[in-house]
Amino acid sequence: MCGKPNALLVAVILACSASWASWASAEGEVNLYSSRHYDTDERLYSDFEEQTGITVNRIEGNADELITRMESEGANSPADILLTVDTSRLERAKAAGVLQSIESDVLERRVPAYLQDDDNQWYGFSQRARILFYDKNDVQDPPMTYQDLADPKYKEMVCIRSSTNVYTQTLTAALIAHLGEAAVSEWAAAVVDNFARNPQGGDTDQLRGLVSGECDIAMSNTYYFGRAVRRPVDGLSDDIDMIGWVFPNQNDIGAHMNLSGGGVAAHSPNKDNAIAFLEYLASESAQKYFSAGNDEYPAVPGVGLSPSVASLGFFKPDDLDAATIADNVAAAQKLLNASGWK
Repeated sequence: MCGKPNALLVAVILACSASWASWASAEGEVNLYSSRHYDTDERLYSDFEEQTGITVNRIEGNADELITRMESEGANSPADILLTVDTSRLERAKAAGVLQSIESDVLERRVPAYLQDDDNQWYGFSQRARILFYDKNDVQDPPMTYQDLADPKYKEMVCIRSSTNVYTQTLTAALIAHLGEAAVSEWAAAVVDNFARNPQGGDTDQLRGLVSGECDIAMSNTYYFGRAVRRPVDGLSDDIDMIGWVFPNQNDIGAHMNLSGGGVAAHSPNKDNAIAFLEYLASESAQKYFSAGNDEYPAVPGVGLSPSVASLGFFKPDDLDAATIADNVAAAQKLLNASGWK
């Protein structure tokens, strides 16, 4: 049955699309297509509604599917905002023509230039550091850089995500920007030689591999570890004290950062509300909640961290321009495939 959705729409079946379009352009609403799948984001939406009186209607889904949907909907799309994870997907949305340039002094002032699109089509709102974790009982000399993962002394010790994962692709793309394709090609092949197992599972599975003894070294985004510090995560939290961590490349390029961000849809029926929502995401309260609610790093400088995130310590992040990383993703995928990285 197709009825009018409630304020916080979790999912909408395709059969309801026609009826949804009829109310999507009503005053006082903003229609969000989001690939962020975190229950804690509910607080972001409810706070925005309370502050502005604007109702947030949401469709969640896979980022690529949402971008394809926006393309197929064209000028009739009810979407006001695309919110997604990873620079490469934001750039894909831009290339597909489903975003538009906007003017916002608030976003220009609060979001660092290297975390926003040069044409003002998307902005970053939260970050995760992609760092190295290790078994403190078995590893006395952990790798201190991403390049160190290729050292033969770590043979059959490394657990890491597959080459099809965007986190692997964007890290490799960043390394290409810093080191060049030839050097990263050699690096990737050597890392493959050090795999403890074929790549499998998500970041939490890499960390669980340390607990189970299947791996001695793992790569993961920080928020998966921070979550296990803050609340129980099966197969991880009970033994978390055995895990040490390294923020890589602190003497040169810094630790790679994965970005979560969004932009205004090309055919937004509620453009002013969409811009207001993005400006809210850059506000002090929303930025604090990205950290408190989902163990992420705020994109806006100077915002306080939650205890679970702060416990990881201070570090130097890689401030490579996000668009530059996205430009190298295709080369990274080709390189990873050639290296035998499954």
